[in-house]
Order: sequence, then C-alpha cells, then structure tokens
Amino acid sequence: MTMRSALIFCAAFFLPGCETLSYYAQAVGGQMALMARAQPVATVIADPATPQALRERLELARSIRDYASRELKLPDNGSYRSYADLGRPYVVWNVVAAPEFSLEALQSCFPVAGCVSYRGFFARENAERHAARLRAEGHDVYLYGVPAYSTLGRFDDPLLSTFIRYRDADLARLIFHELAHQLVYVKDDSTFNESFAVAVEREGLRRWLGAAGRGAELKDFFASLDRSRGYAGEIEQARARLGVLYRQRIAHDAMREKKRAEYAALKKALATEPRFKDAEPNNALLASFATYTELVREFEFILKENNGNLEAFYAQVKRYAASEPSNRGPLSKPSR
Repeated sequence: MTMRSALIFCAAFFLPGCETLSYYAQAVGGQMALMARAQPVATVIADPATPQALRERLELARSIRDYASRELKLPDNGSYRSYADLGRPYVVWNVVAAPEFSLEALQSCFPVAGCVSYRGFFARENAERHAARLRAEGHDVYLYGVPAYSTLGRFDDPLLSTFIRYRDADLARLIFHELAHQLVYVKDDSTFNESFAVAVEREGLRRWLGAAGRGAELKDFFASLDRSRGYAGEIEQARARLGVLYRQRIAHDAMREKKRAEYAALKKALATEPRFKDAEPNNALLASFATYTELVREFEFILKENNGNLEAFYAQVKRYAASEPSNRGPLSKPSR
C-alpha cells in the first residue's frame, strides 16, 4: 500500500479513524498487516501443511461465497476469496459511548465514511485506553470484540481466523452480512446500514439452509429468531422507559437512581442470554443494539412487498439510500 493509497484508505475506511495521528497510524497499520497475511483460499487449501479441519472450513466458506453472488445477488469480487490467520480472537475492538442521560451514541465523522456510532481499534489495549477516556468524561461505554468488518469493497476483505471456525450457519450469516455492506452503504446512517445487512443475512441464511436441505438447522434458526425477539422486546421496553426518564426535569441524583434501577432489572431479564452474559447494560450497549436491529423489520417488510425478489428489493433499498435522510424513514409501514 502506497502512502497515497493509505491516505485514501484513512479517509474512506469503514471503521472511523484519522481524527488523531495515533488513530491514523493504527488504522492504516492494522489494515496493511491484515492484508499482508491474506493468501488465496485455493493456495491455503492446496498447502500440505494446512490442517484438514481448516481445509474443510475454507472449502465450505468458498461454497458459501459462491452462493452469495450466484443466488443472493451480492457483489462478485475478490472479497472472502482469501484467508488470513490473525492469531487473535477478534480483528478489531469497537468502542461505543453515549452520554450519561441519553440513548444516542456519540458520533465520529469522517470525509468519506461519514458519521458512525463507534470507533474501532486493531489492538484491544488501544480500545481500552479510548474507553477509559470516555468514561472519565462521564459517558456510558460499551467495548466489544468484532470478528469481521467491511471495507465496503475498497479492498478484497479476506476470510479470517477470527470467524472461520464458526458454526456453518453463523459463518454463512457473517459472509452475507459483510457483503451486504458492499452493496448498500449510506453515509451518516449506521442504523440503516446495519439493519439492512442483518435483514440480508437472515434472508440469505434461510435460503441457503433451505437449498441445502438442512431442515433441522433451519428450524433452529427460526427458534433463535424467536428468542432474539424476546430479549429485543425487553431491550425496547427498557429503551422506551429510559427515554421518558431522560426527558424528565428532575435532579441528576434522582435520575441516576432510577437509571440504576432500570438497568438492574434489564440485567436480570437478560441473564440467560449468552450474548449479554459478560456485558453490563448501559446507554452505550442499548445504542449499539438499536443500531443493528431498529429497522430490520422494515427491511423484511420491503422484501415481502417485492415478493422475495432480491434484485427488486435491493433496487428499492438503494432508492431509499439515495434519498434525503428526512425522506428515508419510516421505510415502510409493516404490520406490528
């Protein structure tokens, strides 16, 4: 990567960055290191030193990747046709922050990628330092590991050791999700982007499992969606109550006490959900959750309106994406 391309990358990178020299350095350096490790999938599979278990995962990933372009009409390019072993559990660590009495995530804004509701770091210690600064400023903070991210087609994103050993269904969902970001990306609208990608991953997985005759896994998939709707309902109710609370004109000490009570109740309600096992519910966590779920049902309704025709669905979503933000939502009026 030349210095010029690094500068372009810094301005265009899907993860927010370049606000400081140190962030610029870790963003560019992290991406360069990742790409340097990538090898064509065919090369890794053919290497006698490649463990058989990894070879099988790569062969599966290759078939999923082909399915994504052939059947789901997702971009057909070099992404997820190479593999990189990173030697760590996550590719980046994201930090989300929200004010003490707000459910809106702080935004980081950059020239090409626009405003996004989190910051990503290739090293956990850098993410933790950033999180500590935000906490010291009085914000609620949520830090979590990320197995994959999309460079929006500006680079050929590789398969990574951070997710290649996922269950078959989860591996497929992740690939579909990240390719969806390459298809549609709206500057300054993380909720639109992530909700669209979640809707695509769900529909893609439903079709992939169905086409493969994996009925038991398809049944498990629908059961997991039912469970997720259950805890999503708990979170939505908590968000609604907290939204009312934060609009009240009461002393901050009284508001903090009511806030603590709300989050204690939410933590109890989410105690059986593995996803939230080690998380401490706060404004930042709720903001992050909303980013990925708020518009999913609307996108699913649009797909239904188009009789499941993915190309028509994508075309309609792109029209919404090109419209002014004030005309973008609500996307539709699905039955609740």
